[in-house]
Amino acid sequence: MQRREFLRRAGVGAAAALLPLELLAAEGKQGRGKKAKQAVQGVDIAAPKISSDDKPNILWLVSEDNDPFLGCFGDKTARTPTIDKLAGEGVLFERCFAQPVCAPSRFTLISGMFAVGHGPAQHMRAQGKIPSWLKGFPTYLRMAGYYTSNNAKTDYNSPISVPEAWNECGKQAHWNKRGEPKQPFFSVFNHEVTHESCLFPENEPATFDPAKMRIPPYQPDTPEMRADWARYYTRLEKLDGQLAEKLRDLEQAGLAENTIVFYYSDNGGVLPRSKRFLQESGTHVPLIIRFPKKWQHLAPAAPGARIQAPVSFVDFAPTVLSLAGVKIPDYMQGRAFAGPAKATPNETIFITRDRMDERYDMMRMVSDGRFIYIRNFRPDVPYVQPLEYMFRARGYQTWARLAREGKLTPATAQFWGAKPGEELYEMASDPDSVKNLVGDSAHKATLDKLRSALRQRMIDLKDNGLLPEGSALEGYDASHAAGAWPVERVVDLACLASDRNAANLPAFIAALDEASEPLRWWGAQGCTILREQAAPSEAVLRKHLADVSGAVAVAAAEALAHLGKVTEALPVLEKWLANGENQGTAQIAANVLDRLGEQARPALPAMKRILAGEKGGKGGQNYPQRILEHSIAVLEGKKLALVYPDFGHL
Repeated sequence: MQRREFLRRAGVGAAAALLPLELLAAEGKQGRGKKAKQAVQGVDIAAPKISSDDKPNILWLVSEDNDPFLGCFGDKTARTPTIDKLAGEGVLFERCFAQPVCAPSRFTLISGMFAVGHGPAQHMRAQGKIPSWLKGFPTYLRMAGYYTSNNAKTDYNSPISVPEAWNECGKQAHWNKRGEPKQPFFSVFNHEVTHESCLFPENEPATFDPAKMRIPPYQPDTPEMRADWARYYTRLEKLDGQLAEKLRDLEQAGLAENTIVFYYSDNGGVLPRSKRFLQESGTHVPLIIRFPKKWQHLAPAAPGARIQAPVSFVDFAPTVLSLAGVKIPDYMQGRAFAGPAKATPNETIFITRDRMDERYDMMRMVSDGRFIYIRNFRPDVPYVQPLEYMFRARGYQTWARLAREGKLTPATAQFWGAKPGEELYEMASDPDSVKNLVGDSAHKATLDKLRSALRQRMIDLKDNGLLPEGSALEGYDASHAAGAWPVERVVDLACLASDRNAANLPAFIAALDEASEPLRWWGAQGCTILREQAAPSEAVLRKHLADVSGAVAVAAAEALAHLGKVTEALPVLEKWLANGENQGTAQIAANVLDRLGEQARPALPAMKRILAGEKGGKGGQNYPQRILEHSIAVLEGKKLALVYPDFGHL
């Protein structure tokens, strides 16, 4: 890319134009959170010397996996005096939303763009295909003279350059390591004390009484669930103490009056039906920003104010650049909600959910701050799938046991069973997201408005969740190329599939003969979702067992298996599961085999053979291996120790 085009895309000014282009485009190796043992030093970037007398310091204090279970948000159980005090001194955002899991959230935070435009960055643990001009937003702060430090997670789901964005990145990174005492800083501290994994130990003492915990109506009221709630509030109390230490350090260094402090959580969570899901419990996160008196003119409201307009993580990067007085790059898709570049408030925010570790699902959500609207694009796939990491928590294990024993109440079975194609919840009257208003005529206008807003967002963003993982169309450059794929038609076909209406079958059959891969894929998935009602599609589905797209062939095989044609379907699934050239297609095939359960028994020898090969070679996140281990254990009648006690196949 020519220098002029790079600078135009980035929207940077004259100071950046003086920098050598090779520094602007420098690439670095991305760390993986806790696995990044060594500090990463930033590349040298020539930048003007500026003083913190003229620019504010900006500090991000980040917690992991928590909803607004805080006193300042009205939670009467929480003991969070530090956060509550911060809210009283700052601005509290009542309606801040995040992706329901960390890696796609961090992509959005670091880039100022939606992950779904950079497939497969929308999945949990992936390597998104980003355009060459996309930079982590701290790069622009460095260009402007800021010192940037990140302590310490960098799971950005993409090859965004860590050394370019951060002067220092690692467990020891700190604002106090900047060379010039007057140099303004942007520093991030991630606090892992509330991470999902805090629920896994069984003997950690709690400082809260389990008997006094409020159990939401969608969760079963069991001793294990109560114990997890008590433990989680204990961890929140510890978090509050850790934040107090950070704020005390700032005060003792004489920097509190010159530092804008953000506190937020990286995603919702972490009790069952929160993290990974799009209801309010998985997406609504706390956000508080304290502006010292010197920088109060940059605040969107006075100290102690509570802002109702919805914001989301795509808005954070432009907001920080606005506060620092740095030009916001033209490509960023969020809106600054503070500082001189403050934009008009969002009418709606857009949140997505795709593959979570080894398990696929696709959900999309929009909210206007009052209502949450969700579209479930695979309503035939249960909310709860046997996701290995998630089921380490005792709450999910006990919920699974009650489901198998037939002891769930109508309220607790609602989340455990099949999904509706659409969901609509009013946040104020139904914070637990249990009363679906889709069929309520009183809310038809709201439903139509939010349904239309979601459709348009998906079209505008070239939503890569509509593409099978591993497709040549994935990634920003490929999916945004003119005429690459009929995005609007694919969105509409996917919505028809999620309606689960047999009247749409002719549209799915016609789509299977289209030249476009995503149209064929959604045509086959539409047939799968209809199950036996898709019988008239049998002939065309057979033809596509040999489709040039592995994803289409796998989807056709799943649809045929549901029509009783297992003998024809299984060899196709085995073929693509064993294909080492496309990890995405292998993961899709493994998921289909696992969903087929007992129907997949004839493939058991092949699954064992493939699993042996998987264990012998590949490292890292080998999700097909996890799925095969589960499938084989279920088919062989083995008890799935630790992770799925008494769980079996859904």
